[in-house]
Amino acid sequence: QVQLVESGGGLVQAGGSLRLSCTASGRAVRSVGWFRQAPGKEREGVSCISSVDGRQYYADSVKGRFTISRDNAKNTVDLQMNSLKAEDTAVYYCATRIGRGRLCNPYEYDWWGQGTQVTVSS
Repeated sequence: QVQLVESGGGLVQAGGSLRLSCTASGRAVRSVGWFRQAPGKEREGVSCISSVDGRQYYADSVKGRFTISRDNAKNTVDLQMNSLKAEDTAVYYCATRIGRGRLCNPYEYDWWGQGTQVTVSS
């Protein structure tokens, strides 16, 4: 089992920044990712990082604006979000998995946090 706790969401104006943090406890995992789901839309992979080789994935919509990082000593994975846009508004989830596969496919992730709301006002 893995327990995940997210923090850092909130309300920000367009162009602003937020930093999300995910703290994991429990068994070792292969990958950690940040996903988001806006009302009426499917959950999508935003950014994911492999715990094995550090390989990273970014959705095209966030490339150049978001940065994922991990601190293995603290068991945390952070998502720095800059130049936020109204379309980034969603509930953001941290998730982990132990299997292989596409790095940021939400259907391949096993454990999920409770989610944190990010609202970007235009």
